[in-house]
Amino acid sequence: MATSVPELEIIALTLGSLLAGFVNAIAGGGGLVTLPVLLGVFPQAEPAVLFGTNKAAMICGTASAAIDYSRHVRLPWATLLPAMGVAFLGGVVGAWLVTLVSPDGLRRALPFMLATVFVVTLSGGHVGERHAPRFGARAEAAIASGIALVMGLYDGFFGPGTGSFLIFFMVRLLGFDYLHAAASTKVLNMTTNLGALVFLGTMGHVWWRFFLPMAIANVVGSFLGTRLALKHGSRLVRVVFLCVVAALILKTGYDAFTR
Repeated sequence: MATSVPELEIIALTLGSLLAGFVNAIAGGGGLVTLPVLLGVFPQAEPAVLFGTNKAAMICGTASAAIDYSRHVRLPWATLLPAMGVAFLGGVVGAWLVTLVSPDGLRRALPFMLATVFVVTLSGGHVGERHAPRFGARAEAAIASGIALVMGLYDGFFGPGTGSFLIFFMVRLLGFDYLHAAASTKVLNMTTNLGALVFLGTMGHVWWRFFLPMAIANVVGSFLGTRLALKHGSRLVRVVFLCVVAALILKTGYDAFTR
């Protein structure tokens, strides 16, 4: 008997969520996988619904990765806890703003922002290979909170590459190595996702019927990606990070200037 269309939809979304969880756990950018799959399966759907459905699934994998990283990497909780608060607030406000303001200008600027991240990272030599925080506890918490607020607003408002941007700022501004940056990013990205999801969920912009298979697949992918990152350390995270950013440049550039 032939596979029905609803079953094909679930298979496509599940496989996409599995791969997204894997990529996102290592270097961020999981939305690069899930959002095109959602758009391909549901080309006529409202963007806010696809965005909300993606957030609902991705937050599960991101939370799973955060927990797994925290068991193996010493996280700076004195820095992360205040940053989590402002990250949540930023996610809520950003999701609210997208209902009022068009993100078209940001969409066109994003490929150039990502290209800057790519060039700076590629030319950074050994930056990020050694964990060497640059600031004392209070200064680090303040800077991390500033990063979290901006990235929370961005994630709620638009979203692509939030995890990758967080890793970049933690390496370049705070002096973290890529492994500690990836681990810390999962905690903050989980919180920005939660903030955006609270708003989108209450507005009805989530297809909950697809949540369970996508969420389970995302957690499995995140577990595999986290284990690989922990096994191979900062050098692997940097390589995957550069690959993800390069793919984001191509994808966001195409979206910005061909539609």
